Amino acid sequence: MTELLYQLDSYLKEFDGVVTNSFPEESAISLDRTAFYPGGGGQPNDLGTLNGSPVIKVRKTGDNVLHVIESDLPPIGTKVHGVINWDRRYKLMRTHTAMHVLCGTVFRDYGALVTGGDMEPLKGRMDFEFERLERELVSIIEAAVNREIEAGHEIRVQILPREEAFQIPDLIRTKINLLPEGIQQVRTVQIVGLDLQADGGTHVKNTSEISKIHVADYKSKGAINKRIYIELQDG
Repeated sequence: MTELLYQLDSYLKEFDGVVTNSFPEESAISLDRTAFYPGGGGQPNDLGTLNGSPVIKVRKTGDNVLHVIESDLPPIGTKVHGVINWDRRYKLMRTHTAMHVLCGTVFRDYGALVTGGDMEPLKGRMDFEFERLERELVSIIEAAVNREIEAGHEIRVQILPREEAFQIPDLIRTKINLLPEGIQQVRTVQIVGLDLQADGGTHVKNTSEISKIHVADYKSKGAINKRIYIELQDG
């Protein structure tokens, strides 16, 4: 089992680990611990290096995280030093938290559930259960999201037993519950005073780190499915 260091410390830029398994057919290794986020929930996987070799793909398989590297695979038992591509990671952290502010604001003000989402550094899109979405409403949502960002809400992360986590009202904000039945611990991300939901990705510590967002576009993707595209200011 790979210890997921990023779950409790998204700001960890470097770490040390040990190779626990090798997958030559995938040019990949697993480690006893990692700060690399393997992707999921619309957030891309991290990039970086292990012992100086580029890590070009990271993915989770069962209880292990596989790191695809551009070099000969080190033997099992080898100590490695990992370095995260921090510029990219931090932009994704800001973007992911911005998406939660958007989700929390829309759910609070309109009760709309999320039906899908995706992101890349400093931009993302989120789909909601809206029957109608017009420019005036989009402008209202954009202004409300930016007010919450500027309010400087603290972000808190907890890992809870599944039974305790599911006693939290509205923990799942997606139309479909994406948490497999076998998961016994649930990671929650709380934007204090605005939003609390189950989530596995990396986030900033305070909404003030996000910077202002702009709704770049919006589209109808069906009778009750509307898509909102956001972009973040760089820096």
